[in-house]
Amino acid sequence: MDYTIREARREDMKAVLELIKELAEHENHLDDVEVTIEDLEKEGFDNGNFKCFVADVGGKIEGMALVYFRFSTWKGRTVHLEDLIVRENMRGTGLGGALYQQVVKYGHDHGVKRIEWIVSEGNKNAIEFYENTGAKIKESWKTVHMEEKGIRKNIEKQ
Repeated sequence: MDYTIREARREDMKAVLELIKELAEHENHLDDVEVTIEDLEKEGFDNGNFKCFVADVGGKIEGMALVYFRFSTWKGRTVHLEDLIVRENMRGTGLGGALYQQVVKYGHDHGVKRIEWIVSEGNKNAIEFYENTGAKIKESWKTVHMEEKGIRKNIEKQ
């Protein structure tokens, strides 16, 4: 299969949002997706809050990886991989691995000491893939989220 991994362009954000929704639907959380094409365009291209790479197969976006910089008090600047998504019908073609390697290269090129991401404990294939590339799954760390309702509740207490 002939494909290109490249930096996303503003006009790719429609396809990126489709991929985000496809993943959310797969995980039964489609109703939780609030981000819009306009949000992606503004935050990615106007504000520079993230970098997105896409897998372009014959002019169609079949996968994406969205990353941004974070700062670790232990390591300094790191790269966070927010999502790596490949369309369901394209899984197993090597696109996911190619996007993943692009993220690793991006982190290396920017001199970070760590690339981090979250993987669902039920995604055994991804866990095995990541471990085979030298990544370590941190079993003792828990992901914590405070959603908008919790944020408002805390602000109201002040």
